[in-house]
Order: sequence, then structure tokens, then C-alpha cells
Amino acid sequence: MSVGRKLRVLAVAAGVGVYGTGWQGAWAQQAAAPQTQSASAPQSPAMQQSAAAQRGTGQSNADARQQGAIAGGIARKFGSVPDDPGPPAKGLSPKLKPKAVSAAMRKVADWQLAQSQPYFTAFDRTRQLDGRIWTWGALYSGFMAASESLGDPKYSNAMRAMGESYHWELSPTESDANQQSLAQTYLELYLMDRKPEELAPTQARFDAILARPRVEPGPNRRIEWWWCDALFMGPPAWARLYAATGDRKYVAYLDEEWAKTSQQLYDTQAHLYARDATFIDVTEKNGQKVFWSRGEGWVMAGLARTLEYLPKDDAARAMYQTQLQQMAAAVAKLQGPDGLWRSGMLDPAAYDQPEISGSALMTFGIAWGINNGLLDRGVYGPVVKKAWAGMLQHIYADGRLGDIQQTGSAPALFKASSSFNYGVGGYLLAGSEIYKMAGGKPKGK
Repeated sequence: MSVGRKLRVLAVAAGVGVYGTGWQGAWAQQAAAPQTQSASAPQSPAMQQSAAAQRGTGQSNADARQQGAIAGGIARKFGSVPDDPGPPAKGLSPKLKPKAVSAAMRKVADWQLAQSQPYFTAFDRTRQLDGRIWTWGALYSGFMAASESLGDPKYSNAMRAMGESYHWELSPTESDANQQSLAQTYLELYLMDRKPEELAPTQARFDAILARPRVEPGPNRRIEWWWCDALFMGPPAWARLYAATGDRKYVAYLDEEWAKTSQQLYDTQAHLYARDATFIDVTEKNGQKVFWSRGEGWVMAGLARTLEYLPKDDAARAMYQTQLQQMAAAVAKLQGPDGLWRSGMLDPAAYDQPEISGSALMTFGIAWGINNGLLDRGVYGPVVKKAWAGMLQHIYADGRLGDIQQTGSAPALFKASSSFNYGVGGYLLAGSEIYKMAGGKPKGK
């Protein structure tokens, strides 16, 4: 372990995190990042409002970008926003009983599978179709979790067919952590099947990353995981690659890079993550800091999914556990009366609808913490119960899960019918842990 890494691990484990300084402005950073990344698409209302104040562009530009994100998701087949989504679902019970949780999971999962399966293997550069981008990777993780929890191979078999069609290659249209999201599913299938062809392409890609020079934090330097979403996309894949190979070099990389991100973005007073360094000085209309529900959800889910495969004796394990505990306490205090969280965590009055993708991912992280002994069930069980009941209110009769914010990088407004695949992935992850909380017997790994 390098001296720098030791210091970072110890500092973060002790709760000494600081925001990074000396970064480029939001617009420069967005322009420098690949347009296919969820993290880099210039769709942030908070950042646009800040830039508008300086440049006089006005809020209409932000609205146009939000509409562009919606249109892009629809065109690329990972979401839809109909004017009439139909009536709400009936007969779904919010009781934390295995049968009730399973029914609510299957209703959404089966609708999403029917809607999406034709596009799992649709690759067309001219139409920007790619079933391996981060949005799909998040959904696939949800399908794998549902398959394992419910003991139903239908969903994992669909994932296996997808992987085979791509010869287990990662997306050529993405880079960095977003590309690694899909590797989580490939590696989980490898751990089930132990077929070398399911492992080799991912391992070769990750080994190539290890061979590159590391970027250390500093002025005008962009570290590997420079936005908080990356902590869901990348680290769980590196932890799974360790589990698949037994090689600790993958964990060493994960620990080092997470520590850099934590030092730059983790607010040790709020116990929440800034979406990226450009948000550190940006505020909501009420003057509070901007903390984005989906961003917090990505991190909490990333913590849980990393811990799941991390070696028990890893030096940084205590840091991950502490952050999950701290974040759980912070978000529990911000839970809405309906059990859900608004897109802007500290200015809920500015966002008139709950946001399901962030709510689901945070709920997953809390439920996982309960199931694995990190969070007190007496304290956090009611938080999960309330959140699950709230999510069920946003399911339509056909199984559509609504109120999912379009792609972006900050709090935004959206229609109630808005449904995107990554939000369903978060919902299925949450459901899989709630099923276990309810006494459901998962199939062994």
C-alpha cells in the first residue's frame, strides 16, 4: 500500500473528508467529458441556474436540456414518458411479507422485461442504441438481484442471453466507470457459471486500467471517479472481479480510487456527497446545499454492493461501513411524509413530486445495512417500510414504475409517468433486500 493511499484510507476512516479545490468550472468540465456518460451529460438544472446567473442565458436553457434528456432516453429505448400511463395498480400490499414483496417486485420486473428485452442486444451507433450503457447496467443489476432473491432464473437467464450475444464484451460507446457498470452482471454470472469466456474480456479491460498511470488529486486534474454516480458504476465491479479471481490488486485499486472521491466530494458535516466538485458552492433556491437524491442513492447502493464482495479483512472496509451508517442516518432524517425523497434533498418544497430512482437506491442501501448487521432494524426498519409503501403508490396497472427523473446530474422536475430503466433497477435492488428482511429465503449464491 502506498503512503498516499494509507493516508487517504486512514483519513476517510476517521471521518476527515474534504472537498476538492482548484477544479475547472462546470461548463469546462462538462465540455471535456464524453457525451455518452450519465455523469457528464450537461443537463444539471442547478448548474445551469448558476451558469445562467453569470452568463444571462436564463432558465429556458435548463428546460431545453431537460427536454433533451427525456427525448434522448426515449429515442435510445431506455425510458418513456407517456401522456396517459393508465390507472394506478391495484391489489399491491405494502406489508413486509415475502408473498406481498415478491408480487410487487414481479409486477414491475415483468413489465420492464417485456418492454426492454428487445433492446438488450440492440446495437446501432447511428441511432445511439447500445444495450450495454450504464442505464442498462443498473437495470441488469436489479434483474440479477431479483433472480437471486426470488429464486427465479427467468431474469438471470435473460441476462446470460444478453451477455452471450455480446460475447461478454463491455460497451465500446462508454468509458470509465460507466462502462464498468455492466461488468457487475457479467461477473455475477461468471461466479454462478465459472465459464472462462464470461470473465476474460472484463478482466482484460480492467487490467488495462491498472496499467495506466494513476491520477492524483490536484488543481485541474480529474480523478478516475470524479462524480459520485461512479461509486455505483465502478467499485462494485472491482469488488466482484476480486471475488472472481482472488487477486487483491483489484481491491487495492478500488480502495485507492474511492478514497480520492470521498476526500473530494463527501461532506463530513452533512454526511452526503456532492454530485461532483462543481456543485460544492451551488445552492438550492432556499439557500441550502445541493444534494441530489439519485446521487446519494448511487453512493449508498455502491457502498452496499461493494461491501457485499469486499474481503472481510480489507483495510478500508471500516470506512465503507462508516459511510453507509452515516449516510443512512442523514437521509432517514430527510425522508418525506410519503416515505420518499425529493430530487433536491435539502429543498423538498421546490420539487413537487417524489423521485423514485434515488428513493429506491437509498432504500436498498438501508435495507442491505439492516440485513448485514450494520444498521439497527428497530431504528431503520420503519424507514424501509415507509419507503416501500411509498414506492408502491407509483406503480401503474400494467407494471410501469413512474416518477423516475430523466438522466442528468442534479435535481430536476419530471412528469409522474416518467419511467427509465435505471430507476427500475434501483427498485428491484431495494425489493430484493426487503424480501430478505421480510423473511424470504433467497437462493444461495
